[in-house]
Formats: sequence, structure tokens, C-alpha cells
Amino acid sequence: MNQSGETAARRQWRAPEDTKQFAVSLRKRMTLAEKVLWEALRGARLGGHRFRHQVPVGPYVVDFYCPSARLIVEVDGVSHMGRERYDARRDAWLGEVRSLRVLRVTEDEVMGNIETVSLRILAVLDEGA
Repeated sequence: MNQSGETAARRQWRAPEDTKQFAVSLRKRMTLAEKVLWEALRGARLGGHRFRHQVPVGPYVVDFYCPSARLIVEVDGVSHMGRERYDARRDAWLGEVRSLRVLRVTEDEVMGNIETVSLRILAVLDEGA
């Protein structure tokens, strides 16, 4: 514990200030697919699981995070095209360093059938229970 009472475990999760600011800016400009998924997830609407959106985790910002299930849900759209290697490294870091699970869904899946996406997320949440 340091002088401010912060534990080592808490410091491990602390994101750099620029990452926090980036998360705030992303919350203000969510894509339509992110907004649709957020409506399905917010307020513990999905099986009673609470999600947060645009959450800084270390040097990254994740789209949706369920702390109790240690599950991240990422919505991949046009901004992820050509970034497969980056996303794979990021997912590996989140899994290995933070012991988090990452589920990726596409914007097309969210916009085409939010019910199916919600059921898929719920199935992954239930796997971890």
C-alpha cells in the first residue's frame, strides 16, 4: 500500500491519464452499433450482469466490460479493418496480463440481429459462472 492508501492490485489496473481521457472522448462518440449494444447491456438488462462502456484497461480502452464475469465485448467495424494483428496482440495482453476474456462481435451482427448477439454474450457469461 502506498501513502495514498492505494494497493498494488489497484495500481496494476490504473490506466495512464491519456488513456482515461481517450475513453471519455469515445463515450461521447459511440458508433451506432455500440449504442444499440449498449442499450441491450446497460442497467444489468442482460441476465442481471452489469456492464460498463468505453473502459480504460491498462493502455487500452475496451468497448464493454463486465467486471463480475471478467468479460470484454468488442464491437468490430470499419475502424478494425487491417488491424487484425494489433487486435490479436491486444486480446492476448488482456487475457494473459489481466486474465480477461474477450468476445468480438461485428457491427453487422449487432445491427442485423441484436437478439442473437445478446444470446451469444449471455452464453459466454454463463460459461464463466
